[in-house]
Amino acid sequence: MDDTVGLNPAARWSVRSGENGPVGEHYFTAEPGAPVRPRQVEFSIGGDEYTLTSAGGVFSADRLDTGTTVLLKKGDLPTAASTGALLDLGCGYGPITMVLARRAPGAQVWAVDVNARAREFTEANAQRLGVSERVRVAEPDAVPETVEFAQIWSNPPIRIGKPELHELLLRWLPRLAPDGVAWLVVGRHKGADSLQAWLNEQGWQADRHASGSGFRVLKVTRPQAA
Repeated sequence: MDDTVGLNPAARWSVRSGENGPVGEHYFTAEPGAPVRPRQVEFSIGGDEYTLTSAGGVFSADRLDTGTTVLLKKGDLPTAASTGALLDLGCGYGPITMVLARRAPGAQVWAVDVNARAREFTEANAQRLGVSERVRVAEPDAVPETVEFAQIWSNPPIRIGKPELHELLLRWLPRLAPDGVAWLVVGRHKGADSLQAWLNEQGWQADRHASGSGFRVLKVTRPQAA
């Protein structure tokens, strides 16, 4: 049974697995009813140590999930020379956002999620890490249409189903800058290869950049002109 039926599109795109909320509530819930129960999540990326606060009702509240870990360790992270706008699509409590903001002090990072609690904790973590002036936390419809992204980073919500996932990607990928790049992580047994093929069919250049722990990291760019 599809437990996203009846939700509006904006509430469906960030579904993950639902393991942190009560029965029937998932990470795509705009206003989670699960107890907040703040907890600390510690991890290391690129030699930098991070301690973030997460909460019940937010994706992977107890640890940095495996897919996101693979994405951050295998994708080509921005550098101190990176500029422009970067997007963390489905930010949760903000681990990707914080890594991007710390790695690219000259860039602005947009942290987007439909989950209000996720956005609240992302804002709090940005404050704690001293990067809040460069982090914009927003629900999807609050991102101005004029914003163009140099990079998009996402552990996309596979569990919403292919039609909704495709709709999500077709909404955000066209907002890449002409020379922009999107980094996506998808489980090998959760459709990574079929998603790569579909992206290529849609006219994108989707390449398998790396693999690890049962996940694929896809690098997505606009096709090069002939």
